[in-house]
Amino acid sequence: MTTGTSTGRTVAHLLAECLHAEGVDVVFGIPGEENIGLVLAIDDRPDMRFVLTRHEQAAAFMADVYGRLAHRAGVCTATLGPGAINLLLGVADAQTDSCPLVALSAQVGLDRIYKESHQIVDLPAMFAPVTKWADTVLTPEAAPEMVRKAFDLARSERPGATYLAIPQDVEAMIAEPSVQPLSPGPGHTAAPDPGSIHAAVDLIAAAKAPVILAGHGAVRGHAGDALRELVEALDVPVATTFQAKGIIPDSHPKSLGVVGFMRHDYENFAFDAADLVLAVGYELQEFSPERINPEHDKTIIHVNRFAQDQDAAYQVAVNIEADVAGACAAPAAAIREAGIRFPFAGPPIRRLLHRELEKGAADDSYPVKPQRMVAEIRKAMGEDDIVLADTGAIKMWMARLYPTQRPSTCLISNGLSTMAWTLPGAIGAHFARPDAKVLAVMGDGSFLMNSQELETAVREEVPLVVLVWVDRAYGLIKWKMDLEQGRHAQVDFTNPDLVTYAASFGAHGHWIERAADLAPTLEEALADGGVHVIGCPVDYRENMRLTDMLGEVTVSL
Repeated sequence: MTTGTSTGRTVAHLLAECLHAEGVDVVFGIPGEENIGLVLAIDDRPDMRFVLTRHEQAAAFMADVYGRLAHRAGVCTATLGPGAINLLLGVADAQTDSCPLVALSAQVGLDRIYKESHQIVDLPAMFAPVTKWADTVLTPEAAPEMVRKAFDLARSERPGATYLAIPQDVEAMIAEPSVQPLSPGPGHTAAPDPGSIHAAVDLIAAAKAPVILAGHGAVRGHAGDALRELVEALDVPVATTFQAKGIIPDSHPKSLGVVGFMRHDYENFAFDAADLVLAVGYELQEFSPERINPEHDKTIIHVNRFAQDQDAAYQVAVNIEADVAGACAAPAAAIREAGIRFPFAGPPIRRLLHRELEKGAADDSYPVKPQRMVAEIRKAMGEDDIVLADTGAIKMWMARLYPTQRPSTCLISNGLSTMAWTLPGAIGAHFARPDAKVLAVMGDGSFLMNSQELETAVREEVPLVVLVWVDRAYGLIKWKMDLEQGRHAQVDFTNPDLVTYAASFGAHGHWIERAADLAPTLEEALADGGVHVIGCPVDYRENMRLTDMLGEVTVSL
C-alpha cells in the first residue's frame, strides 16, 4: 500500500478532480477525522466550494434541492459511521423525489473493514435500499470509473441518489499520473415510438372525456411548452401533481391546479368525469393513483422516460417511454391534424379555487388564516422566485392555493414527504439559483428540527427568509387525528422566542402581531438580502373547516 506524502497526488485529490470533471461547483458536508484529505482537496480548488453545514442531514437536503433545481447531481459528504448515517434521510429524500444526488463518505480502512472494529458499519448495505447504487472504492484505479458511474446513474431517468464509501487508507493512497478523471458521456434522448403515438391518438379520439395529469417527470424533461401545445390541441383540462406545480401555469385557462390532497378536492371532479387519463411524467410515488381512478375503470396512457410499477388503479393501455417533451409534441401534431377536440370542463373548478384564495386574502383575523398566508406569500414573491413548502398542514395549503406560473418555483417534497428539509434546502436552492429570492415556509415543528442551519446561512452570507407558521403543534397530525378519531393527543408543544432565537444566530427575527403586518414584513425581509426568520401565528381551525367544506362540495362539469 502506497500512502500519500506532501508531494504525492492522493486519491483524495483524484476524487476532487473527478468531481470537477462532472461539473461540480459546490459540495455540502462536514469534515471528520477520516475524510480530512477529501475536504482539504476540495477546499484547495478555486473552482469548487465546500459549504460547511451544522448537521450531515442538512448537507444531504442541500444537495437534494440543489440537484432538483440545477438538473445535475448535488453532492454531499461526511465522515464514516455516525456522519454517514446522518446523511441517510436526505439521501432517501432525493431518491424518492427523483432528484440527482451523489453522497460520499469515509469508511474504515481496508486493514480492518473485514472485522468488527471501531465505528465499523456496512455503509453500502445501509445505503443500498435508498439509492440507485451504493459501493466502496477499493483501489485508486477504481475511483474515476466509480465516480463516473455514480454521477451517470444519479442523473439518468429516473434520477435519484448514489453513494460511495471511501476507506480512510484508500483516500490517502497515491494515485499514479496515468489515473485520470473520466469525462461525462453524451446525453441520451429517446424518440417516441410512432406505433405507440398512433395507438395513443386512437384511444384519445375514442374517449368522451379525457384529462391530462402532469407529474414531476414533465418538469425534469423541460416539457412545459410541449405540454401546453398538447393541452391546447385537445382543449382538455390539465392537473399537476404537487411536485409538478407550475409546469402548466396556474393562470392558463385549462389549468385545474394540483391533485394529491388527502380528501376529494375540486380537481378530483374532473377525474371523476374522465374516461381517459393521459399521464405525462407522473410517477407513482407522487401520490396513489387510487385518488384519480378509484374504480380502476379509466384508460391510462403513460408518458415518461420509464415504465411504472404495476398498480391496480394504474393499468396502462399505452406506454410511451421516451423524451417527455417529444412524446407530448408528437401526439399534439397528430391531434391537430385529425381535428380532435373536446369541450373544456375546467371553469367551475378554477372559479372555486380562485374564490377560496380571494376570500382568504381579504380576511384580517388573527391568528392569520392559512389562505391569507398563501396570498401574502404570492404577492411578495416574483414569478421566478423560489418558495419551499415544508411537510405538514403547510404543504396542503400551499400546494392547493399558491398560484404558480413557472416550474420549480414552488418546491414540495411528496415522495418521502420528509419534515424539516426546507431550511437547508433553501440554502441549496440559493447555490443552484443565486439570482432568485428564496423563501422557506415551515411549521414550527419542522423549523426546530433543522434550525441550526441558520448559522450556515449567516456564515455563508446566503440571503434567506424563513416564514414559520406557528401553531405550537404538529398541525397535520392533529388534523388527521381530529378527522379520523374525533380527538387528538400528544401533538402539542412549546417554542422558544423565535425573534431572540434568530438573533442568537446573527439573523433578523420578526414576530407578526396582526394580519396586515405580514405583507410588509415579508417584502422588507426578501429585499434586505440577509437571513430573516418571521414567526406568524396561524389559525389552523381552518383545517377542519376545509375538509368539512370539501365533503359538501359538488361540481357540475
